Amino acid sequence: MKPMRTLVAACLVFSALGANPGQAQEAQPHPPNLLRPVKLPTEVAPANAEDAAKPETTSENTGDASSAPAPDEPVVSVKPCEQGLPTLRTPLAFKPGELLEFDMDAMGAKAGKLTMRVQRPANGALPVVVEAQTNTLFSKVRRVRGSATSYLHPKTLRPSRYTEEAVENEQRRKVNVDFGAQDKSVKVDYQIGDHSKGHYDYAFDKDGLDVAGAIYLIRQLPMKKDLPVCFDVYGIRRMWRMTATVVEREHVSLPLGEFEAWHLAGTAVRLDRPSQTRDVHVWITDDDRRLPLAAVGAIDLGAVRLTLSGVKRPGEKPMEAQGKEDLKW
Repeated sequence: MKPMRTLVAACLVFSALGANPGQAQEAQPHPPNLLRPVKLPTEVAPANAEDAAKPETTSENTGDASSAPAPDEPVVSVKPCEQGLPTLRTPLAFKPGELLEFDMDAMGAKAGKLTMRVQRPANGALPVVVEAQTNTLFSKVRRVRGSATSYLHPKTLRPSRYTEEAVENEQRRKVNVDFGAQDKSVKVDYQIGDHSKGHYDYAFDKDGLDVAGAIYLIRQLPMKKDLPVCFDVYGIRRMWRMTATVVEREHVSLPLGEFEAWHLAGTAVRLDRPSQTRDVHVWITDDDRRLPLAAVGAIDLGAVRLTLSGVKRPGEKPMEAQGKEDLKW
């Protein structure tokens, strides 16, 4: 498997890991799928940081996702979603106190840890917090520690606000995003370091999400084979149109256990720069918990994978990875 970042991917829970100016790559016409239902080998860490810093040759357009379009770049409109998101399942598959832990793999090596936690409702919103930190090895390539919070409507799971704060190679980044449900607006205020501030005004089509909250909304979709999914999602200071399909129901074997899961495969297209795309794959358990088992996306350095390694839910026995060496899909 090629070396990650998204959406979600998966999607920007990969946000802090994916925007590194100066490493843009040329777009290629036929990006391949990042992952098919095959056996995923155990990742082997590169011998040294220099080896890790050499991105593999890839045909995916994984350049710097935060860079502005070139002045002479033609303006191309992105096809709108044919329909909005379907009615969500009830009751919610998660509740305050749920903690999900993930292993991050990038560039063929273990890259760090990521957690997703559901907070108690406050001020009419259901906050979910995502925290990520790279490990000692990957920090030689890119050192990241950050958190993001999505403030979701407790019934519709649409965000009213999204915040992000990260330190990347000692440089602090802050982002505040406000979503307007009535006018479908997305207002972005950001600061890089102590002085560089900026603002963007965006709009979304039928549904506007952020990368952290999108995972929780996906967990509530009425999964079935060939279900189409389309929405706009904020990530890396840009808006993307995510178009995906529920491919099929698959058996997934993880160190955490054995699961039946729905596989969603899709592509995120940057609205202001359609030449830039990201392939995204997500696996959600086919049970009442709707756990996000894995997500695969892309960043400027290559492919990245999140794999669920621990689950803590109120009133349930904690689940932890059992140390299997291979992941089979």
